[in-house]
Amino acid sequence: MESRKQHWETVYETKTPDQVSWTQEKPEGSLKFIHDLGLDKDASIIDIGGGDSKLVDFLLADGYSDVTVLDISGKAIERAKKRLGMLADKVTWIESDINDFVPSRTFSIWHDRGAFHFLTSTEEQERYVKLVNSSVTDFLVIGTFSEDGPLKCSGLEIQQYSESSMVDQFRGFEKIKCENENHLTPFDTIQNFIFCSFKKLG
Repeated sequence: MESRKQHWETVYETKTPDQVSWTQEKPEGSLKFIHDLGLDKDASIIDIGGGDSKLVDFLLADGYSDVTVLDISGKAIERAKKRLGMLADKVTWIESDINDFVPSRTFSIWHDRGAFHFLTSTEEQERYVKLVNSSVTDFLVIGTFSEDGPLKCSGLEIQQYSESSMVDQFRGFEKIKCENENHLTPFDTIQNFIFCSFKKLG
């Protein structure tokens, strides 16, 4: 059986950004949620499952100076580095399955658009939540497929979420806001996401 890592390496090796559903020319929803938190530009941000997303490009352009991108796929990271050129040196890159990730530091903002919903077992979800609780000092910004969204992505099963089930997962945090967002894919189809921001309790 193909491993999760093999799956994503193949995707990023064989498909261009306009051939995958999650591509955004500008990740406006993520950027708005992050900007609304009002943190200083030296706040530490980690983008989980960032792949070759352009979020990092816009964060650097906005002046954020402590950005980390984690992805399971080395090919995706290579693509992002190539696109950024010399700016890639300003980013910390981590090639890891989120299930195996052991952070060496904490982060002010944990951002995840579309990685958490691939964790379909209770064990994986609980480990992720525990990781967030121990690694985040201030805020969580997370987007997953909503109950009106797809049941699969890239051929893999996903877990849909509602506002209430998202809040229920992250009990170590207080909800700031949740919004549904329609993502227009490069194939002109609509995928509905639920995006939430949370503040760390305590």
